[in-house]
Amino acid sequence: MAPLRSVPRVSDSFLPLLALGVACGVTTVLFGFGGGFVIVPAVVVLGAGEDDPMHVAVATSAAVMLVNASVAALTQWRRGRLRRAYLWPLAAFVALGAAAGSLIANALDGAVLHGLFLGYLLMTILDSLLRAGFLVRPEDASPRPLSRGAATLGGTGIGAVAAGLGVGGSVLTVPLLRRRGLPMVEATAMANPLSVPVAAVATTVYALAPTAAVAAGGRLGHVDLPAAAALLAGSLPTIAVVGRFAGRVPDRVHAAAHVGLLVLVLAVTAAVGP
Repeated sequence: MAPLRSVPRVSDSFLPLLALGVACGVTTVLFGFGGGFVIVPAVVVLGAGEDDPMHVAVATSAAVMLVNASVAALTQWRRGRLRRAYLWPLAAFVALGAAAGSLIANALDGAVLHGLFLGYLLMTILDSLLRAGFLVRPEDASPRPLSRGAATLGGTGIGAVAAGLGVGGSVLTVPLLRRRGLPMVEATAMANPLSVPVAAVATTVYALAPTAAVAAGGRLGHVDLPAAAALLAGSLPTIAVVGRFAGRVPDRVHAAAHVGLLVLVLAVTAAVGP
């Protein structure tokens, strides 16, 4: 039997991953991203020599997102930024969609995943720029409840896309809640608990995925455990610090920064390649 070929691992770059973890912590609290938009393109770059970098990036992102989103959700709850009426039953349908999305993504080619990731980013940016109600919140806006269709179909779609691409779904939940009249600080805060079911389902599916790199690369399925640990070492302390100041950002600046960060991630992801 031929020995397993040693492949470069994303976990070989501890300091860059630690710095990425800090960036991930900032985006988790301020934008509800959970880190996927930071982690996925960066891990593809750092692990470009691996046999399957896109699947490893998405899986590792989901695992980190599970921890970050859980900690951030607790932080946001303690600061009174969560509205229970918007969490349930939306969270249940998000989890349902996440199960389907992660199973489908696990069977897709890495290049296809990369293309879907780009398309997802582009559509989100255009929607935020071209449709009224995101960048500028009317001064007389008041929170409105989610319709049954938004909770069921919207939640299922958010879960499927988010788990499949390892991004938490915040770029769908934030605009959805924003257009229901919520200020950015609350819309982004709500994205944290809604990312937890996505991350939990996705991490389980990716961790159980068969892969030949387990013995050679310190992985659990597609999840690179050392890389996830390095990212969390940077993100968790950052979440604790940034959570204290999130409410001080002006609403319009907060919304514009949300879109600007998406544009930046789109450019990086397009440059990286599958």
